[in-house]
Amino acid sequence: MRRSAPVALLILCFSLLLISPTLRDADAQKLAAVNASASVNTYSTLEQEVLNEINLARTRPSEYAAFLEQLRPQFTGKEYRRPGKPVLLTEEGAPALEEAIKFLRGAKPIPAVTLSQGMCAGARALVKEQSATGATGHRGADGSFCEQRTQLFGTWAAPIGENLNYSDDTARERVITLLIDDGVANRGHRQRIMNASYKVVGVACGGHKIGGMCVITFAGGFTDKSAPAQATKKNANAPTPPAGAKRF
Repeated sequence: MRRSAPVALLILCFSLLLISPTLRDADAQKLAAVNASASVNTYSTLEQEVLNEINLARTRPSEYAAFLEQLRPQFTGKEYRRPGKPVLLTEEGAPALEEAIKFLRGAKPIPAVTLSQGMCAGARALVKEQSATGATGHRGADGSFCEQRTQLFGTWAAPIGENLNYSDDTARERVITLLIDDGVANRGHRQRIMNASYKVVGVACGGHKIGGMCVITFAGGFTDKSAPAQATKKNANAPTPPAGAKRF
């Protein structure tokens, strides 16, 4: 389910691919240092669990549907009642759940995505920033989006896209939320998880005033840089969108 409002202090799910100007020198250097500063990552277990859940859904979608089916008794109209947690008012209610179940039951298995350390570093840059500021959304304070954050650490291959989750939920609950995609008309989060064109992924999780956050960046491929990220001059004009970029 998509928890849509920050006032609910639950989960915010965003789905968007935009293009922004390249980063300033200082910004690029700051982001390049993120990977080194994350040598002790208290969220590494959660990140691995999120990856495992994504790959379970991709490789065994029909079986994964059973986890969603277990949620049926927790819906009353648009209210979603989880044991030990506040009642959540969803936008669509049970119909969104049933649609996701039907989708997974009919989906063909697709290959698992491979974890990319460079892409994890790009995702971690947004986690580090928003954990400190309490901001939400795909756009960084410097105007960067996942394309720019990721390219600091290597070269990505199209397509590229990003899922965000803001919550204190378990890895399975987070992935289920993105698969149901409550309130998102085109189910962009689900499309991204279940898109065979994505081959690699970066996952980074951390604290947030809402309770926690995870950034999940997908790409068609990724080649890590062999040397530290090189800063680029900021262009006054927005660049042409990279091949394969899509807007959800």
